[in-house]
Amino acid sequence: MLKKMGEAVARVARKVNETVESGSDTLDLAECKLVSFPIGIYKVLRNVTDQIHLITLANNELKSLTSKFMTTFCQLRELRLEGNFLHRLPNEVSTLQHLKAIDLSRNQFRDFPEQLTTLPALETINLEENYIVDVPVEKLATMPALRSVNLRFNPLSSEVRVIAPPLIKFDMLVSPEGARPPPP
Repeated sequence: MLKKMGEAVARVARKVNETVESGSDTLDLAECKLVSFPIGIYKVLRNVTDQIHLITLANNELKSLTSKFMTTFCQLRELRLEGNFLHRLPNEVSTLQHLKAIDLSRNQFRDFPEQLTTLPALETINLEENYIVDVPVEKLATMPALRSVNLRFNPLSSEVRVIAPPLIKFDMLVSPEGARPPPP
């Protein structure tokens, strides 16, 4: 077990170093078995955080993200968090004023993360395969850049299904009522 943990830590360190050394605008820490965002990464990336526009933390074991994560990487354009155990976002997600796409699919959200409705550049929200019943349709309808919200395989209320279509100017992807996701 210690050997596997050591390999995971070495993998994270290697990926962070690649980002710093190459001057890349992407930090890819997908499938690194992370249960939280490693605090040491903030120090290593402190001189390049403004140039990082895409962070992928997909398919880890994250239960939450800190406000420090959001405020440190405030230049993000895309944030990929699919396949974790997230159930909420910190309020500081509102500092991501340049964010265009966020993928929160296959997490544990029971409530739609309403802080996302304050992001002026946000074009795509993916919340597929969560546990969301209600959606702030009126707030989503006022988002200037929003083009797509994926809510497939969520137990959406019939009220949302009826109210949303006439109010929205973006694509809202939903599954038929009672549909289940295909097995992995």
